[in-house]
Amino acid sequence: MTLQTHLLAKAANQARGLAIDAVHACSSGHLGLPLGAAEIGAVLYGHALVHNPARPRWINRDRFILSAGHGSMFLYTWLHLSGYEVPLDELKRFRALHSLTPGHPEFRDTPGVECTTGPLGQGVGNAVGMALAGQMAAARFNTPEYSIFDYHVVCLAGDGCMQEGVSMEAVAFAGHQKLDNLILIYDANDVTLDAMAAKTQSENPALRFKAIGWDVQTIDGHDMAAFLKAFNKAKKTKSGKPQFIIARTLIAKGIPEVQGTAKGHGEGGAKFADAARAGLGLPADQHFHVSDDVRAYFAGHRARLIRTCNKWHKSYKAWRVANPEKAALLDSAQTAPSAAALLEKIPVFPADAKLATRAAGRDVLQPTAAALPLLIGGSADLYGSTLNYIAADKDFDVENRAGRNIRFGIREHGMAAIANGVAYDGLFRPSIATFLVFADYSRPAMRLAALSKLPVLYVYTHDSVGVGEDGPTHQPVETVSGLRVIPNLDVIRPADPEETAGAFATALERTDGPTLLALTRQALPMLNDIPVQSRREGVSKGGYVAARETGPLTHILIGTGSELQYAVAAAKTIGAGARVVSMPCTERFDRQPVEYRESVLPLSCRKRVAIEAGVTILWRKYVGLDGKVVGIDRFGLSAPAPVVFKELGITAEAVVAAAASL
Repeated sequence: MTLQTHLLAKAANQARGLAIDAVHACSSGHLGLPLGAAEIGAVLYGHALVHNPARPRWINRDRFILSAGHGSMFLYTWLHLSGYEVPLDELKRFRALHSLTPGHPEFRDTPGVECTTGPLGQGVGNAVGMALAGQMAAARFNTPEYSIFDYHVVCLAGDGCMQEGVSMEAVAFAGHQKLDNLILIYDANDVTLDAMAAKTQSENPALRFKAIGWDVQTIDGHDMAAFLKAFNKAKKTKSGKPQFIIARTLIAKGIPEVQGTAKGHGEGGAKFADAARAGLGLPADQHFHVSDDVRAYFAGHRARLIRTCNKWHKSYKAWRVANPEKAALLDSAQTAPSAAALLEKIPVFPADAKLATRAAGRDVLQPTAAALPLLIGGSADLYGSTLNYIAADKDFDVENRAGRNIRFGIREHGMAAIANGVAYDGLFRPSIATFLVFADYSRPAMRLAALSKLPVLYVYTHDSVGVGEDGPTHQPVETVSGLRVIPNLDVIRPADPEETAGAFATALERTDGPTLLALTRQALPMLNDIPVQSRREGVSKGGYVAARETGPLTHILIGTGSELQYAVAAAKTIGAGARVVSMPCTERFDRQPVEYRESVLPLSCRKRVAIEAGVTILWRKYVGLDGKVVGIDRFGLSAPAPVVFKELGITAEAVVAAAASL
């Protein structure tokens, strides 16, 4: 189909008007990108993208990601014009409570929004993850007769995204892995929020991207024919490289008073709305104006897109008939695994085993991965330490796109953002690993996973001062508590191999948010005084009675992770009135009915002691004002793990002393 330049140029100006009107109406928002990239939006949504507004989650659609999420009106406008369920009234409610057009795009809230963006650079990482998932899907499901997956991932990013470290981590990974289904469009307007970009950058992005294995084109971002030519070339390339299009644009184009300046980034141009609208040829008496011919064009284009999708579905149905096993595997992505069923696949550990929970995790992962063929895993250059390698499979790389083990390199932030992209895509179940102390390197992406309800699994090991000789730089005394305060992130610290089995099964059953498993470096004893079933199934409740008192209840001892053993030992010294509670996951425990929580931690017993090798503040919630917490409100030190625990007072004797002082 020939590019309808005249109509799309008209649509671009009307899209500018919609953005101006929306930002002016709420006196808030960012005009720079929606106005500066309007021609890019017109070509993408009016001509070049393969998608279906009637089926926003069609599995072979091109994915479009607005990494520069502050320019959300760009996306909302083009979704509206394309015929997604984003009506004009929702554009008028931009940034209003419970609208489909929040300040930054949010996954699940708005049809056509592929991922939650706003924190700059995250969308670039998400795009890399979606491209990775696309390569995996093609390798797993395509056949010589049928190409079920051949979509492209298209990401629009700005100078701010390019400056963020997470973007550079992700694009370096993409270049190394030759993800040639990825197209990154750089809205190069030479402006950041505070000032002209020259104040903070002087690099040559074309040379940088060429150096890390990308194909690069540079165009005038307002020349629609030039952009379409570059985009088509990027889609059709056989170079085996991801594609980078540098689109030179004028920020806030259409508002002469601020265009091309830092003032054009935000809502500064909204006060010139009337003059700008006149300059764009929009009627003075009709805000949120879209002309009939533009409406008709996009209605016709929507019909063409639907026909393309329907044609694919005919091929897809034939593929399903010819490949029933592949079809069943694809369908399995829509079904959450059962924790009980997974636990049946995991052998019981020998009673005399003494394993670090990271080693137990390795043993649990293998039958779990066999039961869940779409589970994939990655590590930030630490497979040998995190022990999360799927042994029955191989690496994902250029020669083996079906591999389930991903070597991310030392890129914790990029790894987490890429994992989010895989989870947004929804076919594969991502799990990633590094040392727990490096959660701070991946935390922004973890927070977005929680916000977006993504079922990412984090296998983060070396979880406490038990790291020992590596010292305080690698001993995450504050990290577990810091992660626990992220809403919708479950943090599980299993106490022994059987709780580790329960932790993996519980985490993989969950589909409405991420879960982090905090696993030990040091070996732990089997807690054989607690029945195997209690240890495995108790994790799903977050907390459970590990050892019940044999006389009138006098004390409750709460332990988690590697410190539960000390609570169990202390209870034997305290006597018949001591109850031991294992609390591997405070978040899950807090979600239990009040009756269950009361059965585990009865309010009538106020003599409580909690022990964890970390900061103490969050445990006050469970021990109350009358209780005590045995913990570490300081940084650790370098020595063998047993010496560190004793020096810092993380012992059974300390629990006994705390209980006696109540």
